[in-house]
Amino acid sequence: MRLMSIASGSSGNCIYVGDDNTHLLIDTGISRKRVEEGLNTIGLTLSDMSGILVTHEHSDHISGLGVILRKYHIPVYGTNETIEESAKTKYLDKVDFALMNGVNTDEDFTIGTLKIHPFSISHDAANPCGYRISDIDERKAVAVATDMGCYNEYIVDKLKNLDAILLEANHDIKMLQVGSYPYYLKQRILGNHGHLCNEMSGRLLDEILSDKLKKIYLGHLSKENNYPDLAYESVRAEINLSDSPFKADDFDIEVAKRDRVMECFDI
Repeated sequence: MRLMSIASGSSGNCIYVGDDNTHLLIDTGISRKRVEEGLNTIGLTLSDMSGILVTHEHSDHISGLGVILRKYHIPVYGTNETIEESAKTKYLDKVDFALMNGVNTDEDFTIGTLKIHPFSISHDAANPCGYRISDIDERKAVAVATDMGCYNEYIVDKLKNLDAILLEANHDIKMLQVGSYPYYLKQRILGNHGHLCNEMSGRLLDEILSDKLKKIYLGHLSKENNYPDLAYESVRAEINLSDSPFKADDFDIEVAKRDRVMECFDI
């Protein structure tokens, strides 16, 4: 299996997950050109995609979806509520909705040689979800978990025994509090249906670390309220200060960039 961040940030998200036979995108909140250029770095094109998984209907996750579907007719999967809300946006104008497939959280489904497990997340969208993706035998597994205002034991359970993860580290609390965002937006981001701060990301990671986990991407960073180095060091500090037997240096931790394709990680 492979995991690659094509773009990850508050301005647009697109993640590739696949194996030798099945190729998936998680979200397409950037232009078709940028998606294609990212796939080209690993010898793929949009024509090779077996499906697109949508986490929720916010523009930074679906703004490029309509353009891609009108040209490539790739099957799309998301919760029924996500599909319904996405259909109301300008981004899916003149799209063939026969391509849309509603799924239920906590119910596995397969696309080609991959098993997909959608799980509920806490965010201010209709029915958002993260995705855990594995081979059919579940020997290898990766997950993408962003846009979470909080986490609980349910989330921890969904993210255990992974080989790789892209996890949200959206903002630094102090930067957000003193920044220029209006009060209502600050409260939204800080709330239980907003986004994970750096420290919460580190604490969540601390609960799912294992010898199996080979790669950690910190994703969905805020452009205004975070810095890559700050997110990286804050998450590492949470791991190192915890009671866990693991330390940050035991893991390959990297910040996924909003404007640059990351090197593809092969499991």
